[in-house]
Amino acid sequence: MGQGKSQKETPDLSAFENVDFSEAEHRSVVIIGTGPAGLTAALYAGRANLDPLVYQGPEPGGQLITTTDVENYPGFPDGILGPEMMQRFEAQAQRFGAELRWGLITAVDFSQRPFRLIADEQTPVLADTVIIATGASAKYLGLPNEQRLLGRGVSACATCDGAFFRGEEVAIVGGGDTAAEEALFLTRFATKVYLIHRRDELRASKIMQERVFNNDKIEMIWNTVVTDVLGEEEVEGVRLKNRVTGEESTLPVKGFFVAIGHKPNTEIFRGWLDMDEVGYIRALPNSSYTNVPGVFAGGDARDHVYRQAVTAAGTGCMAAIDAERWLAERAHEAAEHAEEKAVQS
Repeated sequence: MGQGKSQKETPDLSAFENVDFSEAEHRSVVIIGTGPAGLTAALYAGRANLDPLVYQGPEPGGQLITTTDVENYPGFPDGILGPEMMQRFEAQAQRFGAELRWGLITAVDFSQRPFRLIADEQTPVLADTVIIATGASAKYLGLPNEQRLLGRGVSACATCDGAFFRGEEVAIVGGGDTAAEEALFLTRFATKVYLIHRRDELRASKIMQERVFNNDKIEMIWNTVVTDVLGEEEVEGVRLKNRVTGEESTLPVKGFFVAIGHKPNTEIFRGWLDMDEVGYIRALPNSSYTNVPGVFAGGDARDHVYRQAVTAAGTGCMAAIDAERWLAERAHEAAEHAEEKAVQS
C-alpha cells in the first residue's frame, strides 16, 4: 500500500440517530460494490454457503461497464465487451447464492458487532463481516464530449486500452509519474504520443522525466490545456489552448488518455479504517484484513498501483476467503465458550 499519514478521523454517526435496528436484516457477509472484486468475493462467499448480500452501488459492474473490448483478462482469447464480462461475473455469483441488490450503502458503524450499515440513507442492515469493494473513480477533465466518447477513444487507463491504438497517434494529459509511465507505455503501440501539460515542467520524478524526454515517440506540448475532445462516433482529435499565448489549435489523434489521478470511493469509511493520504484503504500485509476485525478490503479501493480487473478479482477472492475463515474462527470460539459454560454449570 501507499505510504503517507493515515487519514484517521472521528467517525460521523449522525446518520444512525433516527434509524431503528431492532428488526434489521442480519447477514453473515455484506459486500459493498459489484466490480470484479465485489463479484469475485460474492462468488467465493456464495460457494462457501455464506449467503452473501451484495449492494451494487452507484455503478453496478464498476469501471468495466464503461469499457468496450477487454483483451487482457485471462480466459477470453478473442476479447470480451466490458459490460458482458460483468454480466457473466454477476450470473456466476448468483448461481452460487449471492444476492445482488440495487442500492448504495450510505453510512457504516464499525464500533460494534454485528456491524451496523445503512442503505440508501434509510434501510438498516446488520453484518457479521463486511467486504469493501467500492473501487476507485478516475479523475476526468470535465470536457463537453469527454464522457460521451469514453470507451470510444477516451480512456483513463493506458495499460487497459493502449493496444487498441497500434499504429495510431494519441494524446495524453497529465504531468506526474502516472502520466509519464502511461505515455511511455503507449509508445509500444502508438506511432506518436503527445504528452500535454498545463505547466512548463513535469511533476514526475527525475528519472521518469528523463525517460520521457529521451523517447523519440513522445512529443511534449507545454503550457497547454485540453478544452474539448473532437469526434462523432470516436475520437478524431482534441482542442487545445495555450495558457501563455491564448492560441487555440486542433490536434488530430485517435486516442485521448487522461492521467490526472484516481479517487478511491472510500469516503464513508473515513474515521473507521486506516487509509493513506489519498484515501486508499490500508490492508494488512499479505491479506485483505483492515484495521477493524471483520472488515475486509479488495479491489481498487485498496490498490493504487495496478488497478486491473484481474488484480481486483484476486483481492476479492482473498477477501471472501479471509471473511470465511474469520467467521469460522468466531464460531469455533463461541462453541468452545458455550462448552466451558456447560461444564461449569
